[in-house]
Amino acid sequence: MIATKGYAAQDPGTDLAPWNFERREVGPHDVQFEILFCGVCHSDLHQIKNDWFPGIFPMVPGHEIVGRVIKVGDHVKKFKVGDLAGTGCMVDSCQVCENCKQDLEQYCLEGNTQTYNGLERDGKTPTYGGYSDSIVVREEFVLHVSDKLNLAAVAPLLCAGITTYSPLRHWKVGKGHKLAVLGLGGLGHMAVKFGVAFGAEVTVLSTSPKKEEDAKKLGAHHFVVTTDPAQIKAARGTFDFILDTVSAEHDFNMYLSLLRTNGTHICVGVPPKPAEIAAFSLLGGRKSLAGSGIGGIAETQEMLDFCAENNIVSDIEMIDIKDIHNAYERMEKGDVRYRFVIDMATL
Repeated sequence: MIATKGYAAQDPGTDLAPWNFERREVGPHDVQFEILFCGVCHSDLHQIKNDWFPGIFPMVPGHEIVGRVIKVGDHVKKFKVGDLAGTGCMVDSCQVCENCKQDLEQYCLEGNTQTYNGLERDGKTPTYGGYSDSIVVREEFVLHVSDKLNLAAVAPLLCAGITTYSPLRHWKVGKGHKLAVLGLGGLGHMAVKFGVAFGAEVTVLSTSPKKEEDAKKLGAHHFVVTTDPAQIKAARGTFDFILDTVSAEHDFNMYLSLLRTNGTHICVGVPPKPAEIAAFSLLGGRKSLAGSGIGGIAETQEMLDFCAENNIVSDIEMIDIKDIHNAYERMEKGDVRYRFVIDMATL
């Protein structure tokens, strides 16, 4: 076993603190890499607090992981010691079901193996995430990372990036489309960057007028303050797509009214309570309400390559790991532009 240092929550009522644990030895098809940076996702906070479902404790969060390869198994062909590498929200899947065979491991019919707060394929060994000094992952779920980009700013691409890239690609959003991005946070700012890069006309929908300047700097063409009835009225029936990144409760019916005929509202945020959707909000214009998770491994690699070619990274604020709870508090208040990243050298 490999001795590993990390930060863990021992139970839902305790703060993260240093914790020593063991990872499996590097197998024939495994890659071990030293973790240099790990992004801080809102889901990290949700899961250590058991907001969504009972967690597996002790819990080491973190699924936006980048670093440098330090060991490879005998049968590994795609990586060598010294390569930059990354791992996102999942570290394994059954690899034989219909979805896995279509490069949709995120929708594995047997359930993918989450990077943390999950179980390995044996059904009993807990997975531990990127708030640690190294990780061992099977080769198929390790991603190549370009040395052209700021490595720390690449880390959030592995969740916030692919969560917005995947639906925009699936619905073929691009030139000639009017895309609204609902919410300008960790997910929203990446949605703006990708939407603009794909050629769409991008509007940011936000409750905060203060974010207009940031939205325009990120490349958005328009900005709508959703608490202003006049602006909402003017925006009705104008968008082909809404990419909804908001994880707080909000009125889906009001936002559906902003779609054109045949428009699609795509949910990637996860509000705490089920939404009430009036049937007439969908019937009046043949509108669709859809959802999307992360992307598969091939699509995630495609996204990383696209970002390297187009110089796209997340806007980040670097923190020491000892400051993680202060970062969580600020994140809950929306006080981050736009993703915290932990410098794992501070572990």
